[in-house]
Amino acid sequence: MSRFGSHAAGVSETYVDKAVKTVQPISPAEIGTIPLASRLSSKLLVLTVIFVVLAEILIYVPSITDMRLDWLRDRLNTAAAAAIVVDGLPNIELPRPLQDDTLVATGTKAIALHKADITRMIVVSEVPPSVNARFDLSEREFLRDARDAFSTLFFGGHEVFSVRGPIGDSSMEIELVMTDRALRKAMLAYTREILLFTVFISFVTASMIFLVINRTLIRPVARMTSSMQAFADDPSSPSAIIQPQKGNDELALAARHLASMQGDLQRTLRQQKNLADLGLAVSKINHDMRNILSSAQLMSDRLADDGDPVARGLSSKLVRTLGRAIGYSSDVLSYGRASETAPRRARIALRPLVEDTAEILGLGPDTDIGFRVDVAAELTIDADAEQIFRVLYNLCRNSAQALETDDNAGKAITVTAIRQGDQVEVVVDDNGPGMPSKARDNLFSAFRGSVRAGGTGLGLVIARELIAAHGGQVRLDEKDERGTRFVFTIPDRPTSL
Repeated sequence: MSRFGSHAAGVSETYVDKAVKTVQPISPAEIGTIPLASRLSSKLLVLTVIFVVLAEILIYVPSITDMRLDWLRDRLNTAAAAAIVVDGLPNIELPRPLQDDTLVATGTKAIALHKADITRMIVVSEVPPSVNARFDLSEREFLRDARDAFSTLFFGGHEVFSVRGPIGDSSMEIELVMTDRALRKAMLAYTREILLFTVFISFVTASMIFLVINRTLIRPVARMTSSMQAFADDPSSPSAIIQPQKGNDELALAARHLASMQGDLQRTLRQQKNLADLGLAVSKINHDMRNILSSAQLMSDRLADDGDPVARGLSSKLVRTLGRAIGYSSDVLSYGRASETAPRRARIALRPLVEDTAEILGLGPDTDIGFRVDVAAELTIDADAEQIFRVLYNLCRNSAQALETDDNAGKAITVTAIRQGDQVEVVVDDNGPGMPSKARDNLFSAFRGSVRAGGTGLGLVIARELIAAHGGQVRLDEKDERGTRFVFTIPDRPTSL
């Protein structure tokens, strides 16, 4: 294959295969082998259980504190009932068996009744206990009560304490001396009930949340993941584009953006494949076309040697034209490369290039399409002559093709140029039907900015690249009347002092 065929193959690799190879696909088998603990649904379930447990712990602290206080109040109320009955009897000491029965019934080691400044021992064990701590239920402080509750829960079971509290709305108070063994046992039982209830509530809540989130979050995410996998496997298939569901939430919006992105990428890959196919097709033609043009150039050289002056005049123009054609044939794949060849700039006259453009296009006063040149003979530009000729040829050819389909009389193309300071402004204007809005929106896009059916839109793309290489700009100007007007500027190179 010639260097042009090899280049076309490189274009295909660059724009199509390389774009697909950059995607690292994940097979469905790999998705199925994700460990259960690493799956999003499992993480969601575990996190929900943890959060519910944390919430229950926050509730448990005041709950166990209130349970301890309620338990102590129950013991005080039971002992208070017995103490009031005894207090109503004459000031005698109860028999020992009766005291022991009372202590067993109330679970205490001593019961004392306080009224005014008098304290009466109702019952007391044979061996008075040594008290480790004292609690007064008439004084409430949450942090202190919570600390006492957890102290009993974690470290209690062998301590003796005194608890005191009021009897109803009276001024009397009852005081008990007892061990914390029964209290700790009751607190442990309460904690087990709370724990079992918390676990049950956690899994019920987590399951409900999981079912809801699995339907509203995990399934749409899995659907988008499957769509991205299918698109990576076959980007050219229209069925690989996700069909977004209705909705206004973030996932529905993400699905619509994904569908739009997939559609844009499909169109881009299709355009780039068209470009690669075009480069490959042109490269096949290019080899034989160069040989034909070389043969035509040899024949034009023979005409130049002929004695006929008319033949010699035509021969010089034919040689110039064939020379340009051979040069274009050698650079026909320049659009497939990263950039055009750097311009070989020199100070040249602009008018001859414009006149050559009219001759190549076959336009003049005696044709259906007039060609007017409003360029001063002394006007020069600092540019690459062949590249500026290509720009003029592409712009004028577009105008001529638009005018060919126009039925109005007086069809004409006008090229004007003026110098403005250190740059030259060139205007290519026609009075044709103008440019449709679709072509305006894709003005400098290959395969999308063409006006004609079957056109590629490469002419304007190439013209813009060549002008940009000179440091200039090309634009489409708005007109009040019919037609299309393109303007491009070529600045002079800075002068070294």
